[in-house]
Amino acid sequence: MKILFTGGGSGGHFYPIIAIAEKVRALSKGERLIAPELFFMAPEPYDEGLLYENGVAFIRIPTGKLRGYSSLSNVTDIFKTAFGMLKALVILFRVYPDIVVGKGGFGSFPALFAARLLGIPIFIHESDTVPGRVSKWAGKFALRVAVSFEETASFFPAGRVAHTGNPMREAILTGGGASADADLQLRGEGKLITVLGGSLGSTRINEAILQSLPELLKKYEVVHQTGRKNLADMTARAKVLLQNHGGKLRYHPFGYLSAGEVRRAGELAHLIVSRAGSTLFEIAAWGKPSILIPISDSHGDHQRENAYTYGRSGAAEVLEEENLTPTIFRNQVESILENEERAKHMSEAASRFAKTDAAEVIAREILEIALKHEK
Repeated sequence: MKILFTGGGSGGHFYPIIAIAEKVRALSKGERLIAPELFFMAPEPYDEGLLYENGVAFIRIPTGKLRGYSSLSNVTDIFKTAFGMLKALVILFRVYPDIVVGKGGFGSFPALFAARLLGIPIFIHESDTVPGRVSKWAGKFALRVAVSFEETASFFPAGRVAHTGNPMREAILTGGGASADADLQLRGEGKLITVLGGSLGSTRINEAILQSLPELLKKYEVVHQTGRKNLADMTARAKVLLQNHGGKLRYHPFGYLSAGEVRRAGELAHLIVSRAGSTLFEIAAWGKPSILIPISDSHGDHQRENAYTYGRSGAAEVLEEENLTPTIFRNQVESILENEERAKHMSEAASRFAKTDAAEVIAREILEIALKHEK
């Protein structure tokens, strides 16, 4: 049995694929199936280490993207995409997987195009409230479509779509423990705010946190994922800003947090501050109140749609980037952390929203389709 995954170049596309791959391997072993061959076709591997750990072979494929504005890059990307389509067709004809699993993004287009021509079953998973162009296109002929938000189902054929939630890695759901506690070095002084800016970090969020630290650290402890490239600058500036502050040891900046550390920092948090990508599903799984700050220029305003859809569940407050001032940010933090009843209701809403079995549900469906095709 051969399963080929494909998706764009962001963590929001990549990590759910890893989560599904984990479950595919576990289910295959549990049901005594021959271990499937797994492939990931994309312009870049994103994290070669995780692919290797999960036995997923990487296949590089060139592709471009269609921008909504005039650009010379649109011309060059047409040729890149055409070459990628041809290359994907040759590779899929040679490998001939039993199913192609698409996570959306322009990086997935060549593989999905080739699978369509070769008659290979296609499975689509869409993480955003409003599907991207590739997912909308592929959803017209995909055998099955899984969506993370219930509202997204309306974009796809009713008989072939299911609301599964977003696949999450096992380490995000059950990782952490003593080693993560040691790495985080928490002092347990005051309620914990965990700020998840992603591996790349967010300059806007970092600035708001930095300017808010003198007030926040009077009462709270802060774990702050700054992004690798921002860590040195943030640490140096915070050191100067908090030089004579009594709560300076309650600030814990990290350039990067492992899956286990993220899980532990989320599990121990009283409030989580994050963008509105796939991390919001992890926050829901941990059952925590959150403040979501969507990227204002994300393609198609996907993060804003995600944030407000999740916010309507009662689990989060949405703070637009244009309103992200230290004063407004601190007021939102205190309106949650200083109101036990409100925080409790938000936590309960997050837990109701969560679907922690998404990876297993999707993996079972993929295996069922692949086994039928293999015969």
